[in-house]
Amino acid sequence: MPPRPALSTALTRRLLLAAAACALAQPAAAHHGWTWAEDANSELTGVILAAKLGNPHGELTLDVAGAQWTVEVGQPWRNERAGLKDEMLAKGVKLTVSGHRHSDPKRRVFKAERVTISGQKYDLYPDRD
Repeated sequence: MPPRPALSTALTRRLLLAAAACALAQPAAAHHGWTWAEDANSELTGVILAAKLGNPHGELTLDVAGAQWTVEVGQPWRNERAGLKDEMLAKGVKLTVSGHRHSDPKRRVFKAERVTISGQKYDLYPDRD
């Protein structure tokens, strides 16, 4: 059997690597978009049980009437632009989030567009309806 040309092998490797990179990037793109969320706006009010802030976005665990919800807040720059400081999202703080819940009603996941603490509103996505 004759050896395969080096160009063909190198091209095949590159195509396989590109396909693998696209396959790995797809779940990340789906997670960081809005496609998983309902179109309708909703509100949740609860108390922060835990906060993980930072990139790629902050995540709060809220106690909402005895049920735990995961709430995505903005990236650090987005929170800062809205006037929302990390220390405002501490354990025990009561807040209301406006935004979109997960399209699967069994999942308690929420994407916040606005955070309200003690009557003060912080618009994370001021250009969204």
